[in-house]
Amino acid sequence: MNLSFFDQFSSPSFLGIPLILISMTFPALLLPSLDNRWITNRLSTLQLWFINLITKQLMMPLDKKGHKWALILTSLMIFLLLINLLGLLPYTFTPTTQLSMNLALAFPLWLATLLTGLRNQPSTSLGHLLPEGTPTPLIPALILIETTSLLIRPLALGVRLTANLTAGHLLIQLISTATTALFSTMPMVSLLTFLVLFLLTILEVAVAMIQAYVFVLLLSLYLQENI
Repeated sequence: MNLSFFDQFSSPSFLGIPLILISMTFPALLLPSLDNRWITNRLSTLQLWFINLITKQLMMPLDKKGHKWALILTSLMIFLLLINLLGLLPYTFTPTTQLSMNLALAFPLWLATLLTGLRNQPSTSLGHLLPEGTPTPLIPALILIETTSLLIRPLALGVRLTANLTAGHLLIQLISTATTALFSTMPMVSLLTFLVLFLLTILEVAVAMIQAYVFVLLLSLYLQENI
């Protein structure tokens, strides 16, 4: 029984072929393709409004130099948002519960922001490792602490997204199992657990959206430090 709770986090396969790539690319098929017509349908209008809203929120902490990252950050936000929400549907797989995938997204983008800062303003970027006015005896220790905190940022990004989604999926499966098991013996208790399951599902929808936003927002803040 304990193993079955974690089976949902294993990558599905068909005839020995992993299907995680299909799970990652399927959300892109849900976005309607835009055309050159002046008058579009309501779905395309809603899509443009939503993309503009996301772009405005992500670019708000950045100055004009960081606006060239708008396409990358907005695409990443929509990608994570769709994957997290689709993973809440029954009989689906959530790729963002895999730490390897989240680190593969976090590390290159964090490294790109770091290299951008070292190229454009190396003295300012290196100055973040040593706060101003630090006593001389504490300089070596603070440099080590700040360097460690800098290098641990991509790991924190990946672990935060993985842990929140994994915990939510486990809670949903545990409560749904309890609801099914109690239905035949204690219907009233089963109804109460079903209500808890419904509220938890609404909470997980909010968590899926918030975690996607937090992931990209922290990347934009890291970018702002280096431009």
